[in-house]
Parts: sequence; structure tokens; C-alpha cells
Amino acid sequence: QLQVAESGGGLVQNEGSLRLSCTASGFTWPYYTIGWFRQAPGKDREGVSCITSTDLTNYVESVQGRFIVSRDNVSRDNTKNIVYLQMNSLKPEDTAIYYCALMPKLACGRNWYTLSFTFWGHGTQVSVSS
Repeated sequence: QLQVAESGGGLVQNEGSLRLSCTASGFTWPYYTIGWFRQAPGKDREGVSCITSTDLTNYVESVQGRFIVSRDNVSRDNTKNIVYLQMNSLKPEDTAIYYCALMPKLACGRNWYTLSFTFWGHGTQVSVSS
């Protein structure tokens, strides 16, 4: 059964760091993309970062230089993968629910965040105090 789940959220002070994890399991596609999205109260959901199974990455301008996305294959047959979002120099405006989502193709180029990601996690709250 395919599953996508985030973990690692919490409360951190301004300029602090957090690492989010996204575990995606139960699929055997050779090519895929995992995207990180966030939604702050009263705002639309926005794409934050993405990474493909070929390690192509992309970032929204507001997090470039502060966030780093990376990937671990924890099973040889590609049925379980973990994607990390290392968030440094966090600001209060980074406060949001963070979601990861999975798409069964390579799609981390320009405007990747407008594409239809098929499988979503339930989200994890990140709160940054000023």
C-alpha cells in the first residue's frame, strides 16, 4: 500500500533550524518526484522545494540558500524512500503546515508546483517564534 507521511515539525525560535522527513513507501516506480509544500493560516498553499529520483532539485526563491532538500533510498528495490527538508535560518514567515507529495514522474523543473501531485501526506506543523 502506497503511503506518504511527514514528520519532524515543531516550534523553533527565529533563526533556528528544523529537519523535516517525508517517507514514501509502497511503490516501485523508477522515476518520481517528491514535492514539499506549505500552507500558512489564511494563505494559499505554496510550493517550497522538490526533488526527483534522479536528484534534480528546485526551490522557491524565498527559501533558496536556507533550505536544503535531499533524498535517501532505504531499500534497494526503491519501494521506500525518505526525503529530507533541512530548514535553516527559519523566520516567523516560514510558519505553516508543511506537506510532502509524490508524483510518479520526473517533474521538478520550472513551475513544478503547478503540477498535479497524486499522493499527499497529512502535514506537519512548523512554528517559528519571533
